[in-house]
Formats: sequence, structure tokens, C-alpha cells
Amino acid sequence: MEIVSFCFSLGLTFLAVAWRSKVMAVLPGYQGTCKLIHRAADCNRKHLTSVPQDLPGITEELFLDFNEVRTLTNSSLLRYIRMWSLSLSQNNVELIEPGTFLVSKRLSVLNLQGNCVYVNYTVTAAALRGVPTLRKLDLSKNYLTEDMATTLLQNLSTLESLSLARNVLMRLDSMTFADLVELRELSLERNYIYEIEAGTFEAMQRLQRLNLAYNQITCIVGFRLTQVRVLNISYNSIEWFLSDESSNEFDLETLDLSSNQLLFFPLLPKRNKLRSLLLSDNRMNFYEKRYNATLVKDGTVKFIVISNNVTNVTAVNIWEDITVGNVSSLNFLDMSKNEFWYLPEGFLAMMTSLSQLKLNHNCFQSIHLTELEPPGSLVELDLSQNQLLELRVDPDSNNVLPNLRTLNVSTNKLNMLPAQLFNHMKYITTVDLSYNHLDLCPRIVQTDKGEDQVCTDFRNIISLKHLYLAGCGLVVTRAFSGTSLTHLDLSNNYGALIMGTRPLQDVALTLQFLSLRNTGLSSNNIDIDFSWFQSLQILDLSENSLAHLPQSLSNLQLRTLNVRSNRLRSFPMQMAQQKLGKSLHTLYLSQNPYDCCMLTWWNFLMNLRTVHIADDWLVTCNHSSKILRAMQLSETIVQSCRWKMTDTTLMYLVLILPTSLTLLVALVIVFLTFKERILKVVKRRCRTSRSY
Repeated sequence: MEIVSFCFSLGLTFLAVAWRSKVMAVLPGYQGTCKLIHRAADCNRKHLTSVPQDLPGITEELFLDFNEVRTLTNSSLLRYIRMWSLSLSQNNVELIEPGTFLVSKRLSVLNLQGNCVYVNYTVTAAALRGVPTLRKLDLSKNYLTEDMATTLLQNLSTLESLSLARNVLMRLDSMTFADLVELRELSLERNYIYEIEAGTFEAMQRLQRLNLAYNQITCIVGFRLTQVRVLNISYNSIEWFLSDESSNEFDLETLDLSSNQLLFFPLLPKRNKLRSLLLSDNRMNFYEKRYNATLVKDGTVKFIVISNNVTNVTAVNIWEDITVGNVSSLNFLDMSKNEFWYLPEGFLAMMTSLSQLKLNHNCFQSIHLTELEPPGSLVELDLSQNQLLELRVDPDSNNVLPNLRTLNVSTNKLNMLPAQLFNHMKYITTVDLSYNHLDLCPRIVQTDKGEDQVCTDFRNIISLKHLYLAGCGLVVTRAFSGTSLTHLDLSNNYGALIMGTRPLQDVALTLQFLSLRNTGLSSNNIDIDFSWFQSLQILDLSENSLAHLPQSLSNLQLRTLNVRSNRLRSFPMQMAQQKLGKSLHTLYLSQNPYDCCMLTWWNFLMNLRTVHIADDWLVTCNHSSKILRAMQLSETIVQSCRWKMTDTTLMYLVLILPTSLTLLVALVIVFLTFKERILKVVKRRCRTSRSY
């Protein structure tokens, strides 16, 4: 057994020595300006004007970003024959001499972002053609035109990833990327592209990700890139998106058309694998109800596409709402920030796999929820920032949105919700009804017939965890019994807790986040008792009228406390020294009328390493009718405060005593000096005869 242990120890020692030798081989006592990490050299921001020649010859990755290199010569990289990655972003590279990469047989990643390649682009192109293994090339932000790009990309048939972002490309044709047969990822964002000729991307049969965002493209007609999986054309000026009407199968999974000028819902391929469709911030609408099809004789628009002397005509009826293509595989649909005021019947029913739907910031006034629309697969529904007056549910429906977990209808004009709406949603966890004028059940005033049902009922919804009711004009009753809320927002409901915190006791043990911002709380309120809220971690009491904090906060284990914009003159020292002070991590204190001469608590908190005052630079205090920053109190102010805090009786005694003693001594000296004269005067006056 001892022999086995000895052999095991000997083996470990041998491995350790071998590993150390390998490390020493990688870092052979280098003392230069760069930082070596294994076989990578970090030479960023070193004010270098050329490639350093004192690095280990086995360096595989070289980072020279943010330097002042202008030229790569034939001898710049001769030392680094094993290098596979070279980054020269944000330099002033104007020239790469032919033959620079002759010894770089392994170079596969080259980053030239943010340089001046345009100056000698023909010479640089010859140098790039000498890299037989190049896989990833970044030429972004080099002031390249389309002709320059075509020259630079000739014969780079091994490229798999290319970025031409932030250049000055305007037109693309079939010659631009003709040699990039292996390309999988192409970024052309932030150029000035306004025209893409047919056949531009035909050579790139392996292309999967194409980014055309932030350009000047006005329409996409006859889209036929069947191999592309992710297409980003956001932030252009696209008014039409019409895919090829063929039956070819498209691999498209993500299509981003947000922030364009789309007027109609895009016409998608008949056969696709689309999972995410982003259409936010456009001008889309449905028009069949606005322009009755029977009154419109011909609503067909024809698009003529001419390519290689072949003319193709695409005809679309612009008033036919349901002409949208195949959307059965969609998981995520974002139609926010458009002009929709209704959805065609059957539109959402086609999206049988939909899980997230965003319809916020539109013009909806009414939404009708049925068992089929939206589909039962929906998990998140956002209807916020509309003009909703009602949500309608079929009275006989028993299976409306059965899998919904998040519902947002904030900032609408709802006065009520359908009775028992949430009873259909067995998995609902988050509801946002903020900024609607709603009443909660049970109401304060009861009718003779029992409880008024024109109210929103959250009672006994076991799955509900997050509830946001900001700005609803509420007076809180025991509306949350039977729930296990962890997050509750009651902010901007002035007078919501007119009955104190007692109505919240049903969820006091589970609440972790509670916002009572701008609810009219004051120190005169009765029953502001937080002693029940033992799970509370975040409490917002800002924008109220509290002159002092409730003593019950002392025994809470809060992580974040917000008391901004109240009437506090100080922060209770005992709270900071009790359980609250030990658990508190973030504190907001600004916009309170603190007294500059009563900041002992402030100094204590600033020295308390465990508490972070997030708005410390905004905390001010009052001193002699002046508003001063607590972080910048001068020594003069501090001394002035010390005088104010001193006992005035003692101060006057200290001031009067020396004066009195001085006067007494002066009188004694005068008396002793003129003693004889004074006595004679007194004697003379005392001996004067008197008449009886």
C-alpha cells in the first residue's frame, strides 16, 4: 500500500513539473508592455505604432485595439507563425502590404473595425487574398463604398462571418458577394443601402444570419432567401414586405421588421419555420372594416420585379385582412406601437403555437376573448397603452386563456373587468391593471342586495404572485384574501390606506415587495403598522407626508427602503442600530427637509459599510434658510452647528464672567489709587452739620 501511495505522489509531482514547464514555455520571462494570458497577448491601449516584436513566438492571439498602427508590413507578423486571431480595431490602419499574412497559415479571425482601409483598399485586398484560412473578417467603420467592398472580398471563399457595418454602402448587386460561398453570417447595418438587386445573395447558399438594420430600404418584394434563419431589417423605411409566393420551404425563424413604415401586415412565406416576428413601431392597420370590400371594385396591387430580363408580377389584395401567410409556428409576435384598432376574425386563431403577444401602444377600444382567440397556448398578453373601454369574454366560455401567466392592461380606460375573468386562468401569476379606474371587491359600501359585482375580484386566486394597481383611484379593502402575493404596487392611489395597513394583513406574511408611493401616508395616520410584514424585502414609502418613520419598521429585515420626498427631519438612529440596520442594503433619502445641525444619523449611516445610500449626492439639509448638500458641508457650517448645539446659559456665563472680573479689578485699582482723596471727601460730607 505504501508503494502505491509513493507511486501516486511521484506521478502527481511529475505532472505538476510538466505543467509548470509548459506554462514557462508559454510565458518565457516576458517583460514588455503587453499582458500575456496563456498564449494570448493583450496590447490594447498601449500607444503602439507597429506590431510589437518582443512577444513570444508561440503567441496565438494578438489584441492591438485602440492603438496608432497605420501600416502592416511584410515583416510585421513574421515572428508569429502560430497566430490564428489578430485584432486591430480602432487604429489608423491605411495599408496592409501584400505578403503580410504569408507566414500566418493559421489566421482565421481578423478584426479591422474602425480603421482607414479605404485609403489603400486595392493593396489591402491583395494582402487579404493571401490568407487561405480566414473565417471571420470585420471591416466595419472603414468608409467603404460598394465598389471597395467588392474588391476587398474577391476570392475570400473561406469566409464564414463578415461585418461591413457602419460604412457607406448604397447599392448591392450580384458581384458584391459573388465569391463568399461559405458565408453564414453577414452584417450590413448602419450603411446607406437603398437598393438591393435581385440575385445579390444567391451565391451565399449557406447564409443563416443577415443584418440589414439602419439603412434606407423602402420595400422587400419577392423575398426568396430560403436559407436565412435570422433576418433583421429594422430601422429602415420599408412600406411593403412580400415574400415569394412559391411553395419552397423557408428556414426563416426570426424576422425583425420593427421601426419601419409598414402599412400592412407582411406577407410571409407559405412554408416557414417562423418563431419570432417583430413588427413594432410601424404604421400597420387592418382595413377591411374601414373600407368595405363590396364598395371597392379593385383592391389589387401588382408588384413588377425585373431580374435578368425576366419579369415577375406579384398581385396582392391590400384590403383582404387574412392574407398574411403561414403563422402557425409563431411563438412570439410583437405588434406594438402601430395603428391597429381591431383584429380580423380568425387572425389569432391561425397562430396555434403563440406564447407571447404584444399589442401595446395601439388604438384598441375593445378586445374579445374567446376559447380560440387568442389561442390557448398564450402565456403572455400585453394590451397596455391602448384605449380599451372593455374586455369581453363569452359567457359560455370555460377555457379562455387557460395557460396565461402574465396579463398587462395598464394605462387604458377600463372601469371593470368581466366577472370571474381570472377563474379561467389557472396559472396566472402577474397582472398589471395600473392606471385604469377600477374598484376592488369587496367594496366599502355594500348594497342591500349583497356585494356589488361591478368590481374586480382577486380573492382566492391562488397562483397570483405579482399585482400592479398603480393609479387606479383605489381604497384598499380586504381584497387579497386567499392569494399569496409577493409583489404589490399601490402607488399613486391617494388615500388607498385610509383604513391603515390592516386590509393588507391577508398577504402580510408573503409580501416581499410593497410600493406605497404617493398614497397620502402621514405621521397622523392611525394603524400604520408593518410588524406583520416579516417577509418584506423592498418597501417604497416615497412621495408621502411622513414626519417620522413608523417604529414598526425597526424589526423588519428590509433590503431596500425608499423614503424620498417626505417631511423627515432626520432618520431614526435606533432603527439603523436594530434589525433593520443590519439587513438594509439600499436606502433612498433625498428630498426631505433635514436639519444640517442634526446629522448625527447621517454620519452614522455613511460610516455603516453595509448600507448603500443610492441618492447620497441628492440629499440636502436646511441651514439658516439655505439648502446645502449633506455630502459637501463645509467646516464653517459644522462649527456654526456646534455653537448652536452648545448650552446657552453656559455660553453667556463664559462671556460675562471675564468682563465682570475685569470691571471688579478696575474698581479695586481705582479705589487703592485714590484712597485718601476718596476718604477725605466722604469724611467731609459726613461731618457736615444738619438742621434738626
